[in-house]
Amino acid sequence: MSSIIQLLPDHVANQIAAGEVVQRPASVVKELLENAVDARATDIKLIIKDAGKALVQVIDNGLGMSVTDARLCFERHATSKIRQAEDLFSLHTKGFRGEALASIAAIAHIEMKTKQDQEELGTHIVIEGSKFVSQDVAVLPKGTSFAVKNLFFNIPARRNFLKSDTVEYRHVIDEFQRVALAHPKIHFTFYHNGSEMFNLPPSTLRQRIVNVFSGKTNEKLVPVQEETEIVSIQGFVSKPEFAKKNRGEQFFFVNDRFIKSGYLHHAVMAAYDGILKDGAQPSYFLYLSVPPNTIDINIHPTKTEIKFDDEHALYAILRASIKHSLGQFNVAPVLDFDRDSNLDTPYHYKDLEGATPTIQVDGNFNPFSDDKPNKHYSNYKKPEPTANWESLYVGLKQDTDEIGGITFENEEVTSSLFNDEEVEHAVHKTYQIHKKYIVSSIKSGMVIVDQQRAHQRVLYEQFLVNMTVLQASSQQLLFPLNLFFSSSEMELIAELQLSLMNTGFVFEETNKDHIVISGIPVNVTESEVSIVLEQLLSDLQDGIPESSFSQNDTIAKSMAKSLAVKTGTHLTEKEQENLVNGLFACKDPNVSPFYKPTFITMRVEDLDKKFAV
Repeated sequence: MSSIIQLLPDHVANQIAAGEVVQRPASVVKELLENAVDARATDIKLIIKDAGKALVQVIDNGLGMSVTDARLCFERHATSKIRQAEDLFSLHTKGFRGEALASIAAIAHIEMKTKQDQEELGTHIVIEGSKFVSQDVAVLPKGTSFAVKNLFFNIPARRNFLKSDTVEYRHVIDEFQRVALAHPKIHFTFYHNGSEMFNLPPSTLRQRIVNVFSGKTNEKLVPVQEETEIVSIQGFVSKPEFAKKNRGEQFFFVNDRFIKSGYLHHAVMAAYDGILKDGAQPSYFLYLSVPPNTIDINIHPTKTEIKFDDEHALYAILRASIKHSLGQFNVAPVLDFDRDSNLDTPYHYKDLEGATPTIQVDGNFNPFSDDKPNKHYSNYKKPEPTANWESLYVGLKQDTDEIGGITFENEEVTSSLFNDEEVEHAVHKTYQIHKKYIVSSIKSGMVIVDQQRAHQRVLYEQFLVNMTVLQASSQQLLFPLNLFFSSSEMELIAELQLSLMNTGFVFEETNKDHIVISGIPVNVTESEVSIVLEQLLSDLQDGIPESSFSQNDTIAKSMAKSLAVKTGTHLTEKEQENLVNGLFACKDPNVSPFYKPTFITMRVEDLDKKFAV
């Protein structure tokens, strides 16, 4: 029997490896930015086009590479960061596997320019799908420039799996923010389609967080600091009143590397126990420093998961330090029995004896005396004496005889036109069950309506009609609303502004980090505006809801989801009837905007079968 196992060609092996390392343009951004940081750059520029599908370019002023290194860096398992297996447990760099550049080169066109400081000339290399096209000498500034073009050009199936530009851009922003927040001492600049999105100068940690998000972030932050033998913790958490519905601004960094950890996230949530609303998520930016030999990074291709030696101690320390900070800055209520009594009164009153209060008594006052004391009021008008109440009836005739002679219409004239037996008195038409379902009777039996899904369908069709056919009515606010957003969210709002105006929003002004809203749709309350917009931005950034046909459809779905009456809400009889009637007046009452059934019917025959013996 002939042998069937054979070695794969290098370009095929590289494409397979690329599937683990490069899932989308954001993966390329992450790898190139981390390489620039490892090269000790102090100024890093990120340039992308079409959300990274057409171009991802990273320019740094780091160490640069020699001619040999420039050629060798694209080989698999070629790295300058480790020499032996033991180095994996004393890592001080972002990368260490030597797979990223080889994987990217296998599925894209790459143009690299690099030069070391002591060299006069640099190296210019062009690669297309793992094939070296050219290598030339060039006059270049110090540092390295990587330009990755036409991602997945030779794997069209992978390119088809990419989401919309909005979703891919959101992922690129996430990766950029993770690297920028981990290194506040480096100057980062980010350009998308020729527009400058971020310009982050070297700064302190707090300033970097405020620059990445918005100026309003500063007042939300509560500092956290703790030094122990196991871990050193510093960073910031947000005040409970600024908690959001989505988990956007939550960052863990271990030794300046972004990680995801559900276990540590639970520790943060435990610290907020009792001071957060249901479903609310706090923001946090926490930087943990641990000895490199106590963690294992090499367990996942994206390096965002880490194994710790002593997770339980880490959990307890993190929870306690956050709880302490929230109490220390009077964010959470605390019981302090060791309070210094000197803090209660000013210092110069501390040793003074309290004076006995003086009481003035009028010795001549007699409450039973008939003589009233003469008091003179300057603006007091003495009321005129009024006559006795009986005088109101003087002069009226007592015409009792005339009243007795008056005849009234026969009662039969005002009686019902129908016999009492024929009149069907109005009965309770709808019933609410467990504050979740509405039951209404129909000829063949009864219909059971899910109140939340039904309201979503009603609102969804209303918003669609307003945006596409009618001009939506708007209610003006007495005091305009100022809402603050990050720069990426502001870009999204600018794209959505026309559609939002069609739903009833009135934008008074749009600035770099906030918007001013002077009018809102009729069926939206002032307190719901920020919730609706946050939910909408979250849905668009995550690509949810899926299978939306247009931007208007996405907005209508998101707003319907935010504003629909929730399960557990009590509805009056009138509200129940309006909801049922509104549902069956819709074009497609059978399903919600998210294609889930809104009601079921139960026939009398079905009920009879239930009772059949």
